[in-house]
Amino acid sequence: MTSELIRYDATKLAELIRTRKVSSVELVQAHLDRISAVDPKVNAIVTVADNALLAARQADDAIAAGQDLGPLHGVPFTAKDSIDTAGVATQRGSPIFKGRIPQADAVSVARMKKAGGILLAKTNLPEFSYWIESDNLLSGRSNNPWDLTRTPGGSSGGESAAIAAGMSPLGLGTDLAISVRGPAAQTGISSIKATHGRVPMTGIWPRAPRRFWHVGPMARSIRDLAVAFSQLSGPDGQDAFSSSAALVDAGIGRQPHRQLRVGWMTGPGFGPVDAEVRATVASAADALKGLGLHVEEVGIPVLERDFALDVFNRLHVMEMKPAFREATQGRQPEELYKMAKTMLGLPDTSMNDYIDAEQAAERLRDGYAEYFEKFDVLLTHVLPIPAHKHGVSEFVIDGQKVDATYLQGATVPLNVTGLPGISMRFGTSRESMPINVQLVGSWMAESTILHVASLLESVSTVKDMHPSL
Repeated sequence: MTSELIRYDATKLAELIRTRKVSSVELVQAHLDRISAVDPKVNAIVTVADNALLAARQADDAIAAGQDLGPLHGVPFTAKDSIDTAGVATQRGSPIFKGRIPQADAVSVARMKKAGGILLAKTNLPEFSYWIESDNLLSGRSNNPWDLTRTPGGSSGGESAAIAAGMSPLGLGTDLAISVRGPAAQTGISSIKATHGRVPMTGIWPRAPRRFWHVGPMARSIRDLAVAFSQLSGPDGQDAFSSSAALVDAGIGRQPHRQLRVGWMTGPGFGPVDAEVRATVASAADALKGLGLHVEEVGIPVLERDFALDVFNRLHVMEMKPAFREATQGRQPEELYKMAKTMLGLPDTSMNDYIDAEQAAERLRDGYAEYFEKFDVLLTHVLPIPAHKHGVSEFVIDGQKVDATYLQGATVPLNVTGLPGISMRFGTSRESMPINVQLVGSWMAESTILHVASLLESVSTVKDMHPSL
């Protein structure tokens, strides 16, 4: 039974606990044993929560006492080490914050606990959550459980690796340009970046700026994403960007009795894409068409005019540098790793370029708004290639040489515009690495993309595959 427990999704585990087929203590211990067995190879876990077993015993006592149970009662979850956890170290991947223990949980962690979840461990990340690989001076480099010579991505790479390797059934990551969707694609799990503001960022570095930052769930199934999102969303009275889920829902909950319209594309406007990845997106489009949805290949012209990655870089570098300066003030060079040094060394964006980028961001929002007047969902790739080897800085993709930042070409538009997106597996490369697709919805339309993702999941041929460690 123990070997099965580490492969079940969180929804199944919650059911087993509610029906007393498994205790929370058994479940937490199974995942702690799994961490001991495989994390020395993967290096996904930074800190194990000391009180996880105590919390599990309390969860079992609550069941015995007949108390009301949350939807995740007794189920362990993990959280990226940039997300504050009361009494458990949150070190942000930097020696600067070594041993830092927050007094309070981030709102996202508190809401997971309120739903009955048990914090199991904190997971690895790049320095300050700031790169597409999870490596830092404090806790080292995380490896992909499908192939230890490859990256599980960044910045939520430790989280994606932990879930894929069976060390956790469910977790929290953050997303600035790629960081829950890309790592999910590199390890073959699922994740959702909701509409900007749907899940408060309170208790997560940086406090400012927050306009492109998101926090969201990562899991093994679409139904787990839906359950977690339902518990995480809604304003908290502290994050001014946070918005109500109850009052606005532009998704299928309002229009359930009509044929959904899906457009699919892999470019132009995203940068070059590998042929295997493009074929996987086309296969997902065919699958949705076979399920009775209206599906057609599309283009979004504004993406060709305004390359979203360039727009993001011109805006965000200017806005983020003060947070880096504040965090690193008075620190020695040996305490700083690659991205802190890179960020601090970048030239400021000129005011003219900044204004031009702001206007381009508005054009991107307008272009997507025009698209969603005609379609309910946009289907794209997540990454232009499957998970790559550690430390690669340049790639040749479809005959074009690009640097590593181009891996964000299809994900960063959703951070610039605030649109919601789901990353889910639908293919496998020739080298046996996962390939995910991305489902994009209109603003506040998480219900639509979760529904379509569940349809796609139901016909996927790769949903039961697991890495062998």
